[in-house]
Amino acid sequence: MKKHFDFLVIGSGIAGLTYAIKVAEKGKVCLVTKNTLAETTTSYAQGGIAAVTYEPDSFEKHIEDTIKAGAGLCNEEIVRMVVAEGPARIKELIEWGTNFDKNSDGNFDLAKEGGHTEHRILHHKDNTGYEIQRALTRKVKNHKNITCLENSFAVDIITQHHLGEVIKKTNTNIECYGAYILNLKTGKTDTVLAKITMVATGGTGNLYHTTTNPLIATGDGIAMVYRAKGKVENMEFVQFHPTSLYHPGYRPSFLITEALRGFGAILKTRQGIEFMEKYDSRASLAPRDIVARAIDNELKISGDEYVYLDCTHLDKEELINKFPNINKKCLSIGIDIRNDLIPVVPAAHYLCGGIETDENGLSYIKRLFAAGEVASTGLHGANRLASNSLVEGVVFADRAAKEAIRLFESGISISENVPEWNDDRTVYPEEMILITQNYKELQQIMSNYVGIVRSDLRLKRAFTRLEIIFRETEELYRKSKLSQQLCELRNLINVGYLVIKMAMERKESRGLHYSIDYPPKKNL
Repeated sequence: MKKHFDFLVIGSGIAGLTYAIKVAEKGKVCLVTKNTLAETTTSYAQGGIAAVTYEPDSFEKHIEDTIKAGAGLCNEEIVRMVVAEGPARIKELIEWGTNFDKNSDGNFDLAKEGGHTEHRILHHKDNTGYEIQRALTRKVKNHKNITCLENSFAVDIITQHHLGEVIKKTNTNIECYGAYILNLKTGKTDTVLAKITMVATGGTGNLYHTTTNPLIATGDGIAMVYRAKGKVENMEFVQFHPTSLYHPGYRPSFLITEALRGFGAILKTRQGIEFMEKYDSRASLAPRDIVARAIDNELKISGDEYVYLDCTHLDKEELINKFPNINKKCLSIGIDIRNDLIPVVPAAHYLCGGIETDENGLSYIKRLFAAGEVASTGLHGANRLASNSLVEGVVFADRAAKEAIRLFESGISISENVPEWNDDRTVYPEEMILITQNYKELQQIMSNYVGIVRSDLRLKRAFTRLEIIFRETEELYRKSKLSQQLCELRNLINVGYLVIKMAMERKESRGLHYSIDYPPKKNL
């Protein structure tokens, strides 16, 4: 079945919803999400959103902190743009109903996180992303020009390839005409045609067994654009959050926000010894890549499975007031954060690479935008500064919406020759184990060989083993009817290949990519 819209948005996090709200003022919007509107990576963001709001902070300080964290690979023009435009976009979120915590004097209660030289993190308790998601979701649901397709999976974006044309990697005239969308309840695949498409599908955390990302973070947008011959970059830079709750058997891993260390919590070994000053003068407030590698090194030395985060010296009433959800979660497994140490381990958290875009979120493929974690904008470089992701998402959603409206109003049309999805010859897989086992093997490969610390040998082994799983999965895909599980596995294999390939090509240790074969000159 063919459906026609002016704008197609794939993904319902902060970037997708913000963009949808803005372009809906000019045309009909189809918003696709494979779960519910509210189940996104944005919803899981605890810490906050970074922006300059008060003196003595300044744009220059925020810019400097971002570039320093990015290990020299940030695009300074993009950094300046995001930092300068961030406060206005946050004001807009507030106007749309988002609540950020304030002090008794009426000013924002700003937090400080690793890599920041000032208190500049706006937050709502320890569930900032959930609060932003709530406000945006309500606004989208009440908009007459937005059609929401929940429980719907974007299988592939539609380009000239689907019209019978052969697209080469050197083709600079690739155009996007929409996407094939699988209805997860009926099993039918619709052809959703749109003049302009936005990909805002989030990250790739489930490449790894231990991740803070929800189960929906399977790299779908990046894989779709890669298969369509779009440009993808910087995939080697996978950020591991230093502190996820050590709770074996629980997925996703529960995030212990960096704001807790900003509040004064201290990392210690299981023997109660502080260790971060051995690795960086900023100690527990060093950037995430340094802290994650420090913890990884301490665990390798000791043979322990976790380290501790100590909050017991902090003001107990204020601690519980600022971090109620962390307190609630820890209490549920018998840990009182006021009196007990919190066991933590690093977990895959955020991808700094992705679909290459320009300053307006436009990708290499015409009519196709990308924003949020799925995009590589130039802001993060080799390592994301804490709480810069939400502000990046809302700034680029705004810029993309303005550019998309400009293109829309210039007059563009869609070919009616796009064929509908054909799965007449396919059957359902005989055994689900064929999918689930390859999924587990993929996560083992990535976790063991392409994690916090890498080497040429580990990457080579990962590449060889992934190739076997790739061939098996592609054969299964050609024979089988579409399912969410099979499509997600296929997408994760695609992005896993890109992470390994780009890691093999980077002959240095920089930011989040650390190789024992190319040791850096200082720090870990």
